[in-house]
Amino acid sequence: MSSLQDQLLKAGLVSKDKATKAKSAKKKQAKINRKHKIEQVDEDKLAAEKVMAEQAEKARKLNQEKNAKADEIAVIAQIKQLIQVNQQSKGKPQVVFNFNHLNKIKKLDVSNEIHKHLSHGLLAIACYDGEYFLVPKTIAEKITQRSDDYIVPLNVSEQITTEDDPYADYEIPDDLMW
Repeated sequence: MSSLQDQLLKAGLVSKDKATKAKSAKKKQAKINRKHKIEQVDEDKLAAEKVMAEQAEKARKLNQEKNAKADEIAVIAQIKQLIQVNQQSKGKPQVVFNFNHLNKIKKLDVSNEIHKHLSHGLLAIACYDGEYFLVPKTIAEKITQRSDDYIVPLNVSEQITTEDDPYADYEIPDDLMW
């Protein structure tokens, strides 16, 4: 391939005299720049580098978004596996356990023993794909570490004692059903 200058000469757009003058002017300018230690700024090169940097930044952001989506999918798969592997049986339905989920009262038919475990916080309720599963408290904590959206928050009854409580002397029976 020949240079642009040669192509212009062949096409007759530039005379040989003008081509040699342009070449010598370019050499003189380069010599002056070297002598005075002037760095010549190549604007095209700077523009190309800027475009490449912008493209690299765009690609980096795209990769971050893809990685975030992949991580989210992996967390959901881990939660699903934790629920499936550790779900507890509801037992023979004897009692209805009522709980609040998404501002709606939900009911779960469970055995008396499971009801006690739920009331004391030994079991938790996990919601996945619109279904409710019983999981041990330790598994519920692991699921909550990954995402808060899958464990139904339960109000576990804890003994609250105050000095001004007039009913402090009375014991609440364990079999009291609301």
